[in-house]
Amino acid sequence: MFVLPPPPPRYPGTAGAGPWGTGIPGSMPVIETNNTILYPKGPEHRFSVGEGTYVLKEDIFLATPPPHPSEAPVTNLNPLSTAPQPTVAGTKLSLVSLRYRSSPHPYRSQTFSTGKENQESDSRTSAETDDQSSLGKAASGSSVSKNGDTVIPMHPEKFGGGNSSLSAATGKDAAKRKKPKNNIAKNNSSFVSRIIPHENLAKRLAERNDEDLFVFANINRAFNWLDMDSTNKQEPLSKILFTKAHPICHDVNQLTRSSSHLDVIIGFSTGDIIWFDPMSNKYARLNKNGMINSHAVTDIKWLPGSENLFLAAHQDGSLIVYDKEKEDALFVPEDVPDTLGVAEDAAPASGTANLMKYFAVKKSVKSKNQRTNPVSYWSVSKSAVTAFSFSPDCEHIAVVSEDQCLRVINFVKEKLLDVYSSYYGGLMCVCWSPDGKYVVTGGQDDLVSIWSFNERRIVARCEGHHSWVSSVAFDPWRCDDRTYRFGSVGNDCRLLLWDFSVAMLHKPKAAAAQQHRGSMSSHNHQYPTGRMQAESLSGSRLRSDSNIAASVHVHDENGDGIAVHGVQERARTAVLPPIMSKVIDPEHLTQVIFREDSIITTCVDGHLKTWNRPHINQDSNGSEVTLSAAGS
Repeated sequence: MFVLPPPPPRYPGTAGAGPWGTGIPGSMPVIETNNTILYPKGPEHRFSVGEGTYVLKEDIFLATPPPHPSEAPVTNLNPLSTAPQPTVAGTKLSLVSLRYRSSPHPYRSQTFSTGKENQESDSRTSAETDDQSSLGKAASGSSVSKNGDTVIPMHPEKFGGGNSSLSAATGKDAAKRKKPKNNIAKNNSSFVSRIIPHENLAKRLAERNDEDLFVFANINRAFNWLDMDSTNKQEPLSKILFTKAHPICHDVNQLTRSSSHLDVIIGFSTGDIIWFDPMSNKYARLNKNGMINSHAVTDIKWLPGSENLFLAAHQDGSLIVYDKEKEDALFVPEDVPDTLGVAEDAAPASGTANLMKYFAVKKSVKSKNQRTNPVSYWSVSKSAVTAFSFSPDCEHIAVVSEDQCLRVINFVKEKLLDVYSSYYGGLMCVCWSPDGKYVVTGGQDDLVSIWSFNERRIVARCEGHHSWVSSVAFDPWRCDDRTYRFGSVGNDCRLLLWDFSVAMLHKPKAAAAQQHRGSMSSHNHQYPTGRMQAESLSGSRLRSDSNIAASVHVHDENGDGIAVHGVQERARTAVLPPIMSKVIDPEHLTQVIFREDSIITTCVDGHLKTWNRPHINQDSNGSEVTLSAAGS
């Protein structure tokens, strides 16, 4: 009997198709070489939008190291197989500059207010799942003052502020900032294979400009540290090779950065976390061998305005707050009172009840047991958390997962506020608008969705991708108080740009014909009174071809509201087309980052592409020349 072989991948993107990740089935591992850099020319390396033409400035290709000799090759190549596969994430970037330039935005004429205070929001970049984790956003809602210093707005009710066990050190102890102690170049750990520092690292660091842009990038089991303002930017300042664990996500603490010290956290496929200072080559290992959680770290970020605390998402659906300076201890869930308050009469919405049960505080930040990690432990989903993003007001967090849900959580109070369902399939990425009014997600339904945080509803579905959406980010230099620009990339190898304003998103006829009863709109976040209100909500999987699903409101014992929102029909949701769509890489794209002078994209194969904005051009020698907007 003749059996057909499994179908090939739907889209290009062959990285990892072979047993050694070379894209050629059965091929031998490639020998590691140095990173390379190209300066492609031609019409295929540019794209035009309303404001002008973006031109590819450079393409840095990160060398992919072969698997460690002790690492078993991947032999299951069947894309239809349900067998567990190694956790991979493609190439992700973290950016940091030791000083912020205070040049004005080339486009934006309006400024945003966080709602807590009026201040100029002059953030320098936006990145994939959370703009704040890159250059210029020291934390969610951070801004830059006129002298170039970073300003981080602190909410009066700081995370863990009421717990004396977490009180910051004062006096002489405050000046004694702890640093990692283990030398990564002389370690005896089997976790780290080796580190390859630049032969003139000390000289390059001594001669650098304080405004230089540092980039950290992962590829396979390697972690690169690059100086993007160097003449040899493709040469890493250092490269760390790990034994079996693959770095999946990382972040730089913008609050503690200095000319002699950087705090970098790296999450791995094994669940381990590394706290690393590249300046001194010192590191510390947290969650060692999965002592607290043995599942892969899918996303990781420093808490806004914190020197020590960071949040890690694990593949089992957990969100855990760690302290970089604390030792780990075997985690035993504490007896935290159930504050969700789901009534027994909520039985008709069985699917809703299940979603509510998925959020549980296993250890609260209010716990007095804070001598060891974790500081806080939340069970958010029964499926993998794929990404999260802190809001500009430093009070809320948007979490997406493979269970098709977007959750909005008040992380200061450790309270779940809203649960939204995707149109179809899991959600892969999320980010907030610079003013905190909107949340944008992308997922396996090939859609980018815009959600209104204030009105607690979906605003529009954005159609244009032909495969899963892997990264979304707002462009702060093309946003004002009326219009917004954001970008997205996906497995279809495309970069899409989108412009929207509330005025242009006209209400579809089907929605205008019938006003939605029991509207949830409330700019003051006031919840309906009563134990529970609902129109109808199917307990099974919600699809767009069902009747428009209402929201179920649940109140906890303190009267705080939780809303589970159903899927809204396509006919009742505005549709937004892209203003630009272009295939920019032969491989699946993994991240898009907006900077003041450029857009950076990455892919699974290790390409870092920098696209100059229209007001930047290059002369024949490759040096940047700033032109007027009219001359572009």
